Amino acid sequence: MLFKTVTKDNFQRLVEIILEANEVVGPKRVGVGKNGKPLHQYLPVQSFDELELDYDTTQYSAKTYFLPFRENLSTYRFDEADWVQEIRYRVQPRALIGLHACDIDALLKLDKVLARDGFPSPYYISRRKNTFIVGIDHMPCEDCFCQSLGSDTVSHGFDLFLTDLGDRYFVAIDSDFGFITLQRVPTADVTEQDRLEYRAVRKRIAGAFKTKVSADSLPNLLDIEFDSPVWKKWGDKCFSCGSCAMVCPTCYCYGVAERVSMDFKQGAKIRQLYSCNLSDFAMVAGGHNFRPTRHSRLKYRYYHQHRGFVETYDEPKCVGCNRCGRACLAGINPPEVIADLQQAEVSP
Repeated sequence: MLFKTVTKDNFQRLVEIILEANEVVGPKRVGVGKNGKPLHQYLPVQSFDELELDYDTTQYSAKTYFLPFRENLSTYRFDEADWVQEIRYRVQPRALIGLHACDIDALLKLDKVLARDGFPSPYYISRRKNTFIVGIDHMPCEDCFCQSLGSDTVSHGFDLFLTDLGDRYFVAIDSDFGFITLQRVPTADVTEQDRLEYRAVRKRIAGAFKTKVSADSLPNLLDIEFDSPVWKKWGDKCFSCGSCAMVCPTCYCYGVAERVSMDFKQGAKIRQLYSCNLSDFAMVAGGHNFRPTRHSRLKYRYYHQHRGFVETYDEPKCVGCNRCGRACLAGINPPEVIADLQQAEVSP
């Protein structure tokens, strides 16, 4: 990996150059939360001034731009005894500016499932390969636990990654395209002073995490506590609304539906994201439901994130962003659920 420094003025010029010919998405303020803090979303921007790179987090993750909530997989038309199908993939270049390390790590996990697994998704791959990613370091949120899951830093999966050194950025370059793009503005070689300041910033970030989860033996713990009353305690609170999966940067379960017009002349195959917490997720033909209770569905969501994914890919699916905990209407928070399992006790 190569490293450079770039002044903030020159980085702004780089973004403006990218904006001239590409769609640019970044953290944009959309309102103020009940706690008085600004709310941000990854949204298209028309100028550099719309970006707020010192944001805490976004309500929704960047997954939206790679795995949309709903999309047409194909459309088709019937013509007498023949039919014509049309399939479209995204080829328009897009730049995502300002992703945090945990969100980039989430994309790397989606890559394993949707880009390199036995049945890669061409829809996902076309978006991934046509997206230029610029990440940025940040001070941790109060309730995030990405450090506990190793997602507070990232070494690949981006084109450029920035660390704020005050008047300039320390830039990690992870792709040829990132190197070529950065050459469009003046940069400087990294000095010893730059290295010292970079290490100081990283040390300050690493020491600022307030929420921690002991995840080393979590897969074994889940097996041991499969029938724990902890699941019923938290499952009884669950509304089965699926909000957690919608904001999660790594949830990828979906359903596919066929929509055919009333005159039988045209139709579409539509994919829509789904959630394992919804009541009919495990419903099969004949009306049998393999996961009829709320606590069983909640339990298997945790098992997929911290047990099943680990078995398949040697790492948890969760990145510790805690978006699900913030979005949950019932106040179900992963660190608290995991702590309950580890303490093997249930409050009355």
